[in-house]
Amino acid sequence: MSLRLRLLLIIGMSLSLLWAAVAGWMFMDARQSLRDALDNRLAASARMVAGLVAQFPQPGDIVANSSKPLDVVARDGVACEVSLVRGEVVIEAVARTTGSPDLARAPVGFGTHRYGDKRWRTYVLRQGNIQIATADSIDVREALVKELILSAGLPFVVALLGSLVLVWFGITHGLAPLERIRDLLARRRPGDDSPLPKVKAPVELHPLLHTIEQLLERLQAAIVRERRFTDSAAHELRTPLTGVKTHIQVAKLASRRPGEGPTLGAALAKADQGVLQLQSILQRLLELARLEGQPAGTEASDPLEAVYAAIQAVQPLYGDAASRVTVQGAADACQVRVARPLLLAALTNLIDNAIRYTPAGTPIAIHIETQSNGTLRLSVLDEGPGLDDEGRAQAANRFWRGDIKTPGNGLGLSIVDAIARRHGGTLELLARDGPGLEARLVLPIALKTAPS
Repeated sequence: MSLRLRLLLIIGMSLSLLWAAVAGWMFMDARQSLRDALDNRLAASARMVAGLVAQFPQPGDIVANSSKPLDVVARDGVACEVSLVRGEVVIEAVARTTGSPDLARAPVGFGTHRYGDKRWRTYVLRQGNIQIATADSIDVREALVKELILSAGLPFVVALLGSLVLVWFGITHGLAPLERIRDLLARRRPGDDSPLPKVKAPVELHPLLHTIEQLLERLQAAIVRERRFTDSAAHELRTPLTGVKTHIQVAKLASRRPGEGPTLGAALAKADQGVLQLQSILQRLLELARLEGQPAGTEASDPLEAVYAAIQAVQPLYGDAASRVTVQGAADACQVRVARPLLLAALTNLIDNAIRYTPAGTPIAIHIETQSNGTLRLSVLDEGPGLDDEGRAQAANRFWRGDIKTPGNGLGLSIVDAIARRHGGTLELLARDGPGLEARLVLPIALKTAPS
C-alpha cells in the first residue's frame, strides 16, 4: 500500500469516525428536540381547547343533539377529543376531530398507545368534568425524523467526500518533496560522486536527506575501495599468471630438444611455484570476501592452542625456521571472543609475515598478556628490518608490500586487521627499541558463564 493511500485511509477513517460521532450526537439531540416540540404542541393544543370549552356557561351546552360526538375538521394534523366525565367511570365523548381514535380511556398526561393499526402519541388534560385529549400519529413523527436525517445527512456525506478529496490533494502536495527526492535519485547516474543538489523540502525531511547524502558518500568510498582492490588484485594475479605462462612455454621448448632435461625441470618447478602463489592469493581473497560478508559471532577459542596450531601450520612452508618461534605468557591465555578458524588465520598470517621478513637464525617471540580492560594482547615480535611510520600506517592496506623482493601477496595483514575490527579488536604495528617490528593484536576476552 502506498504512503499516500495509507495516509488517506488513516485520515479519512479518523474524519469519518469523528464526523459520524458528531452527526449521531446532533441527530439524537435534534430528534429529542423534535419530539419535545411535538409533545409541547399536543399540550398547547389541549390547553387551547380547554380555554375555549371553559367559555361555555354550562358544560352540557357542548353536547350534540345527536347520539354521536360532534365531528370537527382538523387542519394541523393533531387529533383532538372533548369528553364529559360523569362520575368516576362514565366518560362520554362530545366532540372529536375527523379520523381521531377513541381517546376517552387514555390516561391523563403523555402516553404512547396503539389504536387500530396505528401508534399514537397522546396527551390528556382534565379540568373538572371536562377532559381534553390530543394525539398525533407516530408514523407522522417518524416521517419528520426521516426528513430531518435526509436534510442533515446529505450535506454531511457531501462534506465528508469533499474533505476526503481535499485531504487527497493535500497529501499529494505534502508528499511532493519525497517525489522530487525519488526522481532526483532515479536520474542519478551510476558512479556519480557529486553531492546531492539542494532540494526544497520541509524540516522533517532534512534528516532523511542528510542520511541519504552520508549513504552516498559511504557507497562512493566503498566503490573506490573496491575499484582499487580490483585493480590491485588484477595486477597481483597477472604477474604470477604471466610467469606460469612463460615457464610453461619454456618447458614446451625444452621438451622438444634433447638434453634439456634440467631446463624442463626448472621451468616446471617455477611454474608450480607460480601456481602455488596464485592459489595463495586466491585463498586470501576468498578469506577477505568471507570476512566482509559474515557478521561477528559469539564463539570463544583458546589463543594458546591457536598459537601452537598456527606454528604447526607454517611448518611445511618454512621447515626448521618455525622452530625459532617461542611463546611467552601462557598463563594469561584467557579465551577470546573469536571463532577458532578466524583466530588461527590471524595468527598464521602474523607468524608467516614474521618468519618471511626476518633473517634466518633470528628469534621470533609471541607474548600473551591479559589487559585490565577485558582484552587479551597477542604480540608477535621479530628482529627483521621493520617499517617506518608511513609503512606501518599502510601495511594493513590490501596488496601493500614493504619489500617487493620478498615473496608475498600483501593480503595477510589486511586479513588480520579485518578479523580484529570484525570482533571489536585492533591490530597495531609498533616499532621496537631495537631492530624489528611488533605486531600487536588485541582481542576481547570471552565472558565466562557461571556453572549451572
